[in-house]
Amino acid sequence: MATRTDAPTRREQILKEAARLFAERGFHGVGVDEIGAAVGISGPGLYRHFAGKDAMLAELLVGISGQLLTGARRRLAEAGGGAGPEAVLDSLIEGHIDFALDDRPLITLHDRELDRLRDSDRKLVRQLQRQYVELWVDVVRQVHPTLAEPAARSAVHSVFGLLNSTPHLGRRGVLPGRGATAELLHRMAKGAFAAAAPAEG
Repeated sequence: MATRTDAPTRREQILKEAARLFAERGFHGVGVDEIGAAVGISGPGLYRHFAGKDAMLAELLVGISGQLLTGARRRLAEAGGGAGPEAVLDSLIEGHIDFALDDRPLITLHDRELDRLRDSDRKLVRQLQRQYVELWVDVVRQVHPTLAEPAARSAVHSVFGLLNSTPHLGRRGVLPGRGATAELLHRMAKGAFAAAAPAEG
């Protein structure tokens, strides 16, 4: 049982450091030995957990796409029939903001390194992302019934671009604080959806 508990922890440590290093110096600018040193094991020791850097990158990018979709589905399920669409949209926005603030290296990785994935992994990332977008589109259109489906989809992509701008908001310590930044991003996201919707009547 201890082995099963320890192994995921070690993998998570490796992935976290790999994401940080890849984002800072680029995929080809980082060696296996450097990733190993960051988690206190030898470079060759990493091969007990991953086949190589390509496998790490794939798990990072496929993994975060899957986590976002799973988290969004969970938030919808938790809302059930008791919460109105506005509350559901607020919850979705909060979930994405948590990702955007806590996993900034993964945003940088996605922007820079997605094309390095093998075709099957890249297609899986795109498939997961499409499902995530369509989930948002459905909720946004419940909140803003006058927003046509193509416009809602464009608005969702635009809001993702806004929320995923966090790697460019400044160095650590320059942001106004996590809570204040989260509130600002939330207001801007809600404002963007409202601005995209034609006035009723």
